[in-house]
Amino acid sequence: MGTFDTLDVAGTQAALYVAGDFAPGAPGVVVLHAWWGLNEDAIAYANRLAASGFAVIAPDMFAGKLASTVEDADRLSSEAEDANAEPPVEAIAAAAVDDLARRLGPASQLGILGFSFGAAYATLLPAESQRLVATVVYYGVFTGPHIDRSSAAFLGHFAETDQFESDEGIAELEESLRAAGRDVTIHRYPGTGHWFAEPSRDAYQPDAADLAFERTVEFLRERLASNEGAS
Repeated sequence: MGTFDTLDVAGTQAALYVAGDFAPGAPGVVVLHAWWGLNEDAIAYANRLAASGFAVIAPDMFAGKLASTVEDADRLSSEAEDANAEPPVEAIAAAAVDDLARRLGPASQLGILGFSFGAAYATLLPAESQRLVATVVYYGVFTGPHIDRSSAAFLGHFAETDQFESDEGIAELEESLRAAGRDVTIHRYPGTGHWFAEPSRDAYQPDAADLAFERTVEFLRERLASNEGAS
């Protein structure tokens, strides 16, 4: 459905997957992959969002590298977040937001969505770009002062039992969002674990994944429908 393009990040090129109708004013979503890299799961999700009416771009934050084991994924994510990484992961994600804004023009409402590793940047970047009016995260928690610097609506999908994200951490995220006056919805999915929405993983739970996707589309359609509520 989509095609690969290139993303300029301060003079360095990164791969970018592009899907959907990029008519001026269309609702747009940046999809940030999990620590496996820009794999078939991430691409299939981008395509599914595009088929639901969104203009979607998904940057490759790992320079074409993919992981299939937890050990390799941990190594890739650590390398990408190293202080000497060039370009930095945050710069790639931020450049993707700017690229989407350029493609769609000033009338478009933009959202950002991240899986696990990508969820941290999906939570952070609305504090850096007021064009982002909606955030969706899958099983990823990132708290800090950036929460107070955005008014973007927030939708979170979390597993019932997660070896990477504690109940306390999820509760802290929700509390900090609400304290900041953010519009926040958190869903927990019974019988699931981390990666429940990624078909290539053993933890994949199709019913929960489909429900999370339906909720995501409804949320994004509402939040990206017009300029109402934009910062």
